[in-house]
Amino acid sequence: MQENSKKNNNKTGVVIYGTMGPSCRELNTLKEMFREGMNGIRLNLSHTTLEEASNLIETFNKAALECNVTPELLIDMQGPELRIGALDKAVRLKDGEMIGLEEIAFPEVVVQELINRAPGQEILLDDGKLLLQTETSEKVGEGDAGIILRVMRGGILESRKSVALPGCNIKTPAMTLNDREQIRRAREFGVTAVMQPFVRSKEDLMEVRKALDEAGGKDIRLFAKIENKSGISHLEELIPYCDEIVIARGDLGNAMELWELPAVQKHISKVCREAGRAFMVVTQMLDSMTHRQFPTRAEVSDIFNAVLDGAASVMVTGETATGDYPVQVIHYLAKTVHEAQLYLK
Repeated sequence: MQENSKKNNNKTGVVIYGTMGPSCRELNTLKEMFREGMNGIRLNLSHTTLEEASNLIETFNKAALECNVTPELLIDMQGPELRIGALDKAVRLKDGEMIGLEEIAFPEVVVQELINRAPGQEILLDDGKLLLQTETSEKVGEGDAGIILRVMRGGILESRKSVALPGCNIKTPAMTLNDREQIRRAREFGVTAVMQPFVRSKEDLMEVRKALDEAGGKDIRLFAKIENKSGISHLEELIPYCDEIVIARGDLGNAMELWELPAVQKHISKVCREAGRAFMVVTQMLDSMTHRQFPTRAEVSDIFNAVLDGAASVMVTGETATGDYPVQVIHYLAKTVHEAQLYLK
């Protein structure tokens, strides 16, 4: 696969990514993030398109130019990931309450899977923050598909949040039609890498690579996000078909008991090191800083250990996209990465 020829403005050698969003759309904010050590940014195409984000991408590039940084622009495609549809407004789900299936805009494939499953099926929403469970298959109202859901772990549910059904293997295409359109225009918008979600086999990666090559994006790198058990079991076969493995702990943590996740992260890191393949660690690295100015000690240790394990890059998501302190997030992320690199010397 292609070697990364981009200039890395981070003296540690570990690439640091933020995520685009309303909290870091201003030029001065992006410039401060670059000055703190950010190398690039992720654009989540589950919530927007390259065209819709064109002004933000232009501001991002301008900030990089003014900071003398050659920036990385990663697009995170929708891929086979399942998400709820648009809601009229955010829904508050209370612990223990019962709701009809029709009250949440589930994709049709999820609805059909729930209809065919026995009561007791768990449903994880928003990277597992919310948990529902099917309670009955008796029809309780017109249009409810005969399913009642009990809220086991409540919270606020907003549009386009992720859906996961533990134990279910729902077949979906590697790329949506919109994914293909975004790939077709990737070079036009200066995309440097594509993140393929929920990689299940080498065929998923081969399909994306073919689309990139046909769109004139032979130099655009391909990152494989490991987010399910299929990705873990096929890890060694995936490595030759991508430029970087992404240990995406959000949905990966939905696919297993949480206490099993650290061992899986260590396993993926070890396999990548032995194969000489770069890998990234992402999800909740500084989650507490979404609404506070300082991280927890555990978060700092998590970042430090990811670097010690050999991570070539680290990324924050909602912390910079919608959080209150995007610049401080990059500050702590970069400083911790730097300290880990000093320790390795």
